[in-house]
Amino acid sequence: MKRLMPLAATAIAALALPLDAHALSCDEIVNMLQVKVPTNIVVQTMQDSGDQFTQSEVRCLQDNGAPGEVVDQARKMIASEDPVGGGEDEELGRSIDDGEDLISSGRRDSSNEDFESDEPTSAADPEAIKEAIKYLKANKPLSASAQLFELLEDNSFPDQNDKINYYMGKALADMGMYHTAQYHYLNVIRLHSRSKAKGGPGSAFFSYALAQMVKISRLTGDDYDLAKIAAKIAPDDFPRGAKNHFYYLKGIRAYQEGNLAEALQNFQEVSSKSDHYLKSLYFEGVINNEQQKLKTAVKKFRDVYREEDPIFSNEREKQEMLQLQDLALINIARVYYSIERFEEANKYYGLVDHDSAYWPQALFEQSYTNFMVNDLNRSLGLALTVNSPFFNQDEFLPESTVLRALTFFNLCEYGEVERILLEFESDFTPVRDEMKDFVAGYASQDGKKIADQAWNTYFGSERNIESVLPKSLFNRILRNSDLNGLVRHMNMMDEEVALINDQKARWADSVGVYLKRIIEKDRSKYERRAGLLFLSGMAREANYVSDLLTQSEIIRFEVVDAQRIDYAYRADNTELLDSANQNDIDFAVATEWIYWPFNGEFWEDELGYYNYTEQAACN
Repeated sequence: MKRLMPLAATAIAALALPLDAHALSCDEIVNMLQVKVPTNIVVQTMQDSGDQFTQSEVRCLQDNGAPGEVVDQARKMIASEDPVGGGEDEELGRSIDDGEDLISSGRRDSSNEDFESDEPTSAADPEAIKEAIKYLKANKPLSASAQLFELLEDNSFPDQNDKINYYMGKALADMGMYHTAQYHYLNVIRLHSRSKAKGGPGSAFFSYALAQMVKISRLTGDDYDLAKIAAKIAPDDFPRGAKNHFYYLKGIRAYQEGNLAEALQNFQEVSSKSDHYLKSLYFEGVINNEQQKLKTAVKKFRDVYREEDPIFSNEREKQEMLQLQDLALINIARVYYSIERFEEANKYYGLVDHDSAYWPQALFEQSYTNFMVNDLNRSLGLALTVNSPFFNQDEFLPESTVLRALTFFNLCEYGEVERILLEFESDFTPVRDEMKDFVAGYASQDGKKIADQAWNTYFGSERNIESVLPKSLFNRILRNSDLNGLVRHMNMMDEEVALINDQKARWADSVGVYLKRIIEKDRSKYERRAGLLFLSGMAREANYVSDLLTQSEIIRFEVVDAQRIDYAYRADNTELLDSANQNDIDFAVATEWIYWPFNGEFWEDELGYYNYTEQAACN
């Protein structure tokens, strides 16, 4: 076997960190992480800076996906000021903030859409509500939340509960407590629905609460509650500035229900100036492909890929858009593969960036493309990269092993085929069995009701299962966008509990206890929802592995038949044995490549350039 690499060397830029301590901002830390500065170096730089961080900077780091060590270090360096203020005997909810509220400057979503900001107010509002709103405007959400909590607890103004819940949500969101903020916005929507159902006018805060929920969903990536609401309201009721988001959600819902025409219509309503535009365009391509409108599908996917300056509002959305562009390339390649235009398919697989999360998938599918044009050595080389230590722990691509066996079968290397497949069956039969048994345990209606246990079995704090499932399998299941959003949301709940516990006892023992009850109750619902999605993903992967194991058995059966024919041929043509394997292998390659024998070691800059020199042993 040989490796082929371009002669052009890869330039590696060395990042020199400044020696002098200076005040580090959230953006500077995020930039360091984006250019691959090791986490321990980032933490050391933060320590050496001597800077004091604020709660808003901690949340900024969390929102941008900073590693836990970095976030923890920032927390340790928060300025030691009193976040609640006031004396212990001061009445709760009266001037609870001493000066500017430290945790009120939470990072707000920098959406490009114009959300409502001027909520309806009235001179006739009760003084207690006016006072809470005054605290909010003065950037004192702790005082506002304490005041509003008392009004909710005492049910002081039942006819104003929608307003109280709305401002409670705003106060909590300003403190970075996004889940409990969403809970109160949902209360506004429920009150609106009840009023409308009784023939009433609904809530004047309905569209404002929806707009705030959109902001939160963009931070978490969890659209579950919004999607349910979007399915039930008419476009005329979409809040100003969030119409694109709701059209996108309605498109997703229609697509999942198999209503492709309705889905397409909703996706086409999304403005090209929206940060949902590329995702909508991508789904239009998917739908066109399912409708066998292949030229239109390819055009849509190309437009996604060619977008030079995608719109996004935070680092997570930026990474999602970049991955979406890679998926668009893969889908173009799949279209060409489906019509057997393998050269074009190869070209688009080759455009997927090496740093992309989807590069291993592209390599695997490109390996199949080379197999189809009978470039078997190149097919084996690509499969070698996919199965290298750089990827095999993180990417669940068992089919690449079956493809390797098929390739060696076409080269008549029957002993190697047998070895590969027996090892594959030994590794993956227990994996298949564990998945099938686990899914079967929750298949009944009663089982689905306790799906939260399915989630906690593998991901709970007290995991007690001995599993043979590889890490790469979980990575593949968790890549589901709905499940991924739920996981981020549950992590946000944990951070929210920690934030509540960080407050002074006077606030934490009243408002905090109330908020933690909400989180505890909702968390079981989220775990059940995550469990159902996880079981669905595991069932899909179990069927996938079962199919591969069946293919493996069929190939091994065909190996026995092929060996029988080969032995019979050799017995009838003994004079050919002496002349076999006398031809020298020609290692000559094009001038822009160099040949280097493979010694079993993998180097990152060589990935994707491996090539075999196997000569067919067929007679």
